[in-house]
Amino acid sequence: MSMMIGAETTSSVVNQTRGKKIAYWTVTLLLAAAVMLSGIGQLMQFGGNVELVKNLGYPLYVLTILGIWKVLGAIALVVPGFPRLKEWVHAGIFFLMTGAALSHAFANDYGDYGFALILPLSYAALNIASWALRPKSRKL
Repeated sequence: MSMMIGAETTSSVVNQTRGKKIAYWTVTLLLAAAVMLSGIGQLMQFGGNVELVKNLGYPLYVLTILGIWKVLGAIALVVPGFPRLKEWVHAGIFFLMTGAALSHAFANDYGDYGFALILPLSYAALNIASWALRPKSRKL
């Protein structure tokens, strides 16, 4: 009987570990894709990126800077190794996204239904979830 309980406990731990790993990769890949696409859009000045930056009062070259950092950050999130770099990327994404939300708030640019605040804060939340769920191999 005691071996049966031990086997059930081991199975439960394995399932929790597998579930956490799936949650981590789901959140992290979603975050990396969003950041990558956003960065590419900024580098190529797609959509309303130019208008958005001008409305917030930033110079146009900010799009190039943000785009490069976003693309590099998205890559760093998914490649194996480099745990210290991943810590910096998570910090950078958090500051970038909360800064974007604050920039919109201070410029009274909330977008339709607050979308200009909700979107970057959603990315910040995904970032926090990715950081919190990261496996031991991605921790310092």
